[in-house]
Amino acid sequence: MKRRTLLQVPLMTAVPTLPGMALADDPRVASLADAQRWLDRVVAARQARTTGAWPLPAVLEHLAQSIEMSMDGFPQPRSAVFQHTLGAAAFAVFSWRGRMHHGLADPIPGAPALRLDARLPDAAARLRAAIERFERHQGALAPHFAYGALDKARFAQAHSLHIANHQDEILLHV
Repeated sequence: MKRRTLLQVPLMTAVPTLPGMALADDPRVASLADAQRWLDRVVAARQARTTGAWPLPAVLEHLAQSIEMSMDGFPQPRSAVFQHTLGAAAFAVFSWRGRMHHGLADPIPGAPALRLDARLPDAAARLRAAIERFERHQGALAPHFAYGALDKARFAQAHSLHIANHQDEILLHV
């Protein structure tokens, strides 16, 4: 295979998984409805694990925290100057690319510590409840700690991109 051709092959087809193993981002979450379907796959998998620093239940709790805080407020927002410049620019790039990239072991600033001993069913239920609550939410949303004020559609996109980014570290044994 020519080098140029190899570089054009999507990474997921170039990197095989073990028999019975699937990367959790196949298919990749593109909406909160997709996130609910993906969460069903995670819970139903014979085995699910992360390749990152946090155990899978902690990753799901982190995702739930982010969604909950979009309604309840983020404990340590960045400065308004940051939100209106670098934060807004970062979200614009993520939105344009349709893909987020952030430190997957970075907690939300000021968020309660993740429970590293949480059970998968409990963490999955919390994330599911957070998504459902967000979808029903009719009130004002809190400014994102880094991106600043987002309307509901843009927050839904930010949450979907965030979940999809964390899929990069999750393996499912189906």
